[in-house]
Amino acid sequence: MASSPANARAAWSASEPTPRDPPACSRAAHGQSGKAPFGKSLFANAQFGIRDPRRALTALTIIVLFAFVVEATAGFGATVITLTLASHLMPIPAVLAALIPVNMLLSATLAIRYRREVDWGIVLRRGVMQMGLGALVGMALYQFHNQAWLKAAFAALVVVLSANELWQLRPASAPTSLPLSRARAAIATFAAGVIHGLFACGGPLLVYVVGRELPEKGRFRATLSAIWLALNGALLVNLSIAKDLSLASLKQSALLAIPLAVGLILGEHIHARIPAARFRVAVFTLLLLAGTSLFVRALWA
Repeated sequence: MASSPANARAAWSASEPTPRDPPACSRAAHGQSGKAPFGKSLFANAQFGIRDPRRALTALTIIVLFAFVVEATAGFGATVITLTLASHLMPIPAVLAALIPVNMLLSATLAIRYRREVDWGIVLRRGVMQMGLGALVGMALYQFHNQAWLKAAFAALVVVLSANELWQLRPASAPTSLPLSRARAAIATFAAGVIHGLFACGGPLLVYVVGRELPEKGRFRATLSAIWLALNGALLVNLSIAKDLSLASLKQSALLAIPLAVGLILGEHIHARIPAARFRVAVFTLLLLAGTSLFVRALWA
């Protein structure tokens, strides 16, 4: 029996896809809440074909392990490394919400274990007062954290500062970098706070200041750990207010405790075997690489 033209049109209309809301993975990639199960919602921003939550989790674990080895060795670098690499697997707010709680465990471990080496004057002056004030500004601007131009400008500054330090540390020029003037140090530390409040990546700029004031690697690492512990506690509250901190992100943080433990052990082993001069070169080389990576990603975005 032949179908009528009206029935044919009805069948055609029924076969056409109807407009619908964006899928949960799309909403998650743009920072909106979705109801996807744990794992899929966190890794929904995959850009290189890693869409399987288990494979993405494996990749994230490797990234975090490397980042924690670096921070346990140098006292900084976990967040900037993880954020730069893991943001290809999951949205930036999800990276921060999963990383900061477990990163605080690393900072607390180092700060408490080496509390006698902490320079509390620098913690209060640079960390709490100057950088803390900037962090308040950055946290207030957290809603603009995806602005690529801000990331690019910050990354370019880090590249310039790190290249300058490495040039001064070359074998032909032996003198150690002198501390910055009070005004320049205060401005740089405040700017580090703003960046930390936005991206939790204020380490490179703070290292530029404190690295000149604390050349001894043990005091340098312990002091930075105490600063991160205080500032990241405030960031955790800000993430909670922004509703980026959730049960799913806390589960993710719990899974990252394993690479944290391994990274701490490896980092302690490496830290004890690197001479001070080579340590400074390693620190600013890391800054140069991290800054370059951030700059490339900002332009790519």
